[in-house]
Amino acid sequence: MKRNALLIAGISLLALIVLAGLLGPHLVAPELADIGAVRPRRLPSAANWLGTDTQGRDILATLILATPQTLKIGLFAGLIGLAIGVLLGLLAGYFGGAVDGLIRVATDVMMAIPGIAVLVLVATNVRTMTVALMAVIVAGLSWMYPARAIRAQTMSMRERAYVDIAQLNGIGGVRLVVVELLPNLLPYIAASFVTAVSHAMLATVGLEALGLGPQNELTLGMMIYWAQSYGAIIRGMWWWWAPPVAMIATIFLALLMISIGMDRLVNVRLRVDS
Repeated sequence: MKRNALLIAGISLLALIVLAGLLGPHLVAPELADIGAVRPRRLPSAANWLGTDTQGRDILATLILATPQTLKIGLFAGLIGLAIGVLLGLLAGYFGGAVDGLIRVATDVMMAIPGIAVLVLVATNVRTMTVALMAVIVAGLSWMYPARAIRAQTMSMRERAYVDIAQLNGIGGVRLVVVELLPNLLPYIAASFVTAVSHAMLATVGLEALGLGPQNELTLGMMIYWAQSYGAIIRGMWWWWAPPVAMIATIFLALLMISIGMDRLVNVRLRVDS
């Protein structure tokens, strides 16, 4: 960990973003993010550091409140999708046979379906979109990749000598998976979790930018959608759309550095000593 500068930098950057989201409401009045709270269309100034939008909301207050919501969707969706993928991958990789065939076919079918099309179809038929519901919808189409990765790792690990020794000692079935295989898969699961969160956030922001996100809750994607709807780019209101775009880019940069750092820890070939 100490020699992995990218991992440390990524975790530090993400921790700063989370800390800003936690402390922000205590430093900036949350009511400034309400419609009509301040004068609309004001340039960044000492009174409004990031300016205001056409709905009379302070951009800084909105950004501070929207960032944790976006992270929450990504974390929940990534966690749910990864949990499903790990469970199916372990079952398919260890038991093999008909179980493996059924899970593999289901995974291949789901991967062949355009994910964005399904997400749009589901989101447009939901009456009231919430942060939790959006996380579940995104997670429902993000479990296939971790399932394939964990299946491949499990099939490789079940041929190891320590698995044979455990079976000779009377350990088998689900207990062997939990006691022997799962602990050795934790580094791969951690790396897969970071990737799952990145993909979930990307899908979430894409849906929100299309106006299919939670209309009554503040998220970074919905900030971009409202800026787009009110013609912020055409009208030259850069202070409206630039902050959420910059925040999303910063979050993805942090996740990318964490993903590369975790890959170096997991993959022996990528380990480098400083």
